[in-house]
Amino acid sequence: MKLTLPLHDGWIFRRADQTEARAAIVPGCVHQDLLAHALIADPFYGENESALQWIGEAGWVYETEFSSSAEVLARRRVVLRCEGLDTFATVRLNGVPFGRADNMFRTWEWDVQPHLQPGANRLEITFDSVMPYIRERQAKHPMFSWNGAGGCAYNGTAYVRKMACNFGWDWGPKLVSAGIWKPISLVAWDAGRIDDVRITQHHTAGVVALDVSAEVAASDVISVRVAASLEGVSVAAAQGGAGEALRLAIPDPQLWWPNGLGAQPLYTVTVETLDSAGTVLDVATRRVGLRTLELQRRPDEWGESFQFAVNGVSFFAKGANWIPMDPFPSSARPARARQLLEAAAATHMNMIRVWGGGVYAGDDLLDACDELGLLVWHDFMFACTTYPTYDDAFLASIEAEARDAVRRIRHRACLALWCGNNELEQGLVADAWGPKTMSWADYDKLFNALLPRVVTELDGVTSYWPCSPH
Repeated sequence: MKLTLPLHDGWIFRRADQTEARAAIVPGCVHQDLLAHALIADPFYGENESALQWIGEAGWVYETEFSSSAEVLARRRVVLRCEGLDTFATVRLNGVPFGRADNMFRTWEWDVQPHLQPGANRLEITFDSVMPYIRERQAKHPMFSWNGAGGCAYNGTAYVRKMACNFGWDWGPKLVSAGIWKPISLVAWDAGRIDDVRITQHHTAGVVALDVSAEVAASDVISVRVAASLEGVSVAAAQGGAGEALRLAIPDPQLWWPNGLGAQPLYTVTVETLDSAGTVLDVATRRVGLRTLELQRRPDEWGESFQFAVNGVSFFAKGANWIPMDPFPSSARPARARQLLEAAAATHMNMIRVWGGGVYAGDDLLDACDELGLLVWHDFMFACTTYPTYDDAFLASIEAEARDAVRRIRHRACLALWCGNNELEQGLVADAWGPKTMSWADYDKLFNALLPRVVTELDGVTSYWPCSPH
């Protein structure tokens, strides 16, 4: 059976050019840790924000010690899984550098088996400031942004894949942070680890068929078992070989509806890998709502319609933008998100838009939207600036980021639309950002080629829209 060992305890942090270290909270960020030790004033009070810009200019080191058991060391594979590192990070185990991260939005995994030792192990993550990198590239090839031009944000921030509003916005502060902002763990296994699950729905009269396929890390898995249940009661099951798409036929399906149109029943799909003795090697679960969703774009007297339909019923989308609840996303509490979303549902909203200047929606947020019937228009994380899409390495990082996001979110009942970006086309047309900072050809590379290709390949059901407004 796969082992997962969270590494959230015993962390200390220090400024990279200093030796004194203090206790840190992980997941978290350096601003939270400095504030917890009263080393800085409240960044949200008065003009303290201006006095704290040095934090984003400094490097920071996070360290912890953990014990590696014989059970872990005996496994064929052991990886360090980092679900969110903000942003330029070098990872060392027992003094050996083995990992480098450069994208806040990605999940990173590195093989650490060669570096593990029996007993105590020292894990260190050094975060470099992104600001020198931004200034160097901005000087060579300027990127334009509204907020940078207006003075409420730094210029050139498009060069790093980090939460855009961290650099300042017209509604939020400049607080450039760093840290281990999402869970971090060791994952150890011999065989059968489930890397991904894909679920496709097929609706016919009185039956919904789910095609379930699992991407499995090792080839020596004998079989995969899948099952669907509703409120703890099994409704369908199937078993087959690794790599097969297994079909679950659900009779008399209870359909999922947006808020105000019906109920939100959620089926649990369980996927297990098994060896030749029938021993379960790994388990993955997904909650799905049985529904069809269509973006209706049809000729009308004004040009073309833009309307959603669920289960064949067209409806008027009512909602609001969802921006990060806190300048430090690791501070955002699921209970607070739930409270805000319940308020949205109570005011008869049926959709929220996850805005492209923040972070991709977390699982807690998506769980609440599934349960409350709030559809999600989900931007990719691009907003209000031109981007260096002439850089192939930059595009490769974005593709990896997009693939992470689509795989994680695509099964959600609440997912209504993937949108490429927030307001870039408006800037290119109305404010003449191009051609010096971003040509239409460079725009097309990302928003009319790369992102829709990833959505088509990995989702294949949810509509893609290049920009809001478009």
